[in-house]
Amino acid sequence: MRIRTTLATTAAALAIAVAPAFAVSPHFINASATLNADGSLSVSFKEVGLGNNQRIDYEADAMATATYQCFNRGGHNPSAGNKTTVLEDVSAFATFTSGRNGSVNGMLTIDPPGPGTFTCPPGQRLVGPFDVSYTDVSIIDTTNGITESIPGTFS
Repeated sequence: MRIRTTLATTAAALAIAVAPAFAVSPHFINASATLNADGSLSVSFKEVGLGNNQRIDYEADAMATATYQCFNRGGHNPSAGNKTTVLEDVSAFATFTSGRNGSVNGMLTIDPPGPGTFTCPPGQRLVGPFDVSYTDVSIIDTTNGITESIPGTFS
């Protein structure tokens, strides 16, 4: 009888000790991106297997292009030389808490690149971004070192 009790106690202790190791296995279930009317990119994702009530840091990355132009007071672009296209790595960061179910449903919004040092001549104003597009989009769980790529061009 004593052997059965010892074996049962040992088995229960092992089950409790091993269970958390198998329960925490972070991975993305889905990730997608949507271009917004203002030229920003929304990156949505779901990650599971994080463990309960864990703070997880995320980074959304992309390569973005945006065109800026100079317009005169009449609302016209007077010269083809009065525009620039910017190509830049862009990112957004946030921290989410996994909650009691060990998962995170989140969304980060990446803004398009700015015009850089491009300026307009006197009497004209800078307008844009126009023709915004994003490629090489990914969501990264920087806490656990997991990356999920989102294929496609968003423009």
